[in-house]
Amino acid sequence: MRAFTRETSKVVVIPGVNCDTDQIIPGRFLKADRAQGYGQFLFHDIRRNEQGELDPSFPLNQPGAENASILLVEDNFGCGSSREGAVYALVDHGVRAVIGPSFGDIFYNNALKNGVVPVRLPVEDCEALADHLARFPDAEVTVDLTASKVTLPGNLGTHPIVIDAFARECILQGLDEIEMTFTYMEQIKAFETDRIASHSWLDR
Repeated sequence: MRAFTRETSKVVVIPGVNCDTDQIIPGRFLKADRAQGYGQFLFHDIRRNEQGELDPSFPLNQPGAENASILLVEDNFGCGSSREGAVYALVDHGVRAVIGPSFGDIFYNNALKNGVVPVRLPVEDCEALADHLARFPDAEVTVDLTASKVTLPGNLGTHPIVIDAFARECILQGLDEIEMTFTYMEQIKAFETDRIASHSWLDR
């Protein structure tokens, strides 16, 4: 997992309530070799026209969008099946954070485990941000995980980022749960030594 501390970027607004994981990455691509990157499949079917060509009107296809690392989404983003490939597609495309009113529960947890920061903001704040970006498409947002806050452009203010403390520490250090556990190996060994000393029967 790539460590995340602070990211400042333009924002791509992805329209659609209940954008499910099959829209994020269609299931037929999950057999592809991850080493080749899943980013090429991100929103594959909804960002293309009937001829299979990229639709220039889709936000992710517009000029400058390829450099954006933050998405603004609508309610219940990432609902549907539990496929972790949806997050892989975001990661491989270069997305570091997703801002929205709510997320599918499994998608939310998969995002945390893969270093994508899901930022929950009230609907009215998301709508205000979308309106601002419609008028100022080059405006930037800063997601600061170190300070646990997101700073919106204009006069939209700063808002807290609330995520699980352990998940936050993993993302800050770029470690998965097992790797994070290994950082406590000295304490684990000390605990085991003390426990064997006080419960000698455990060592029989």
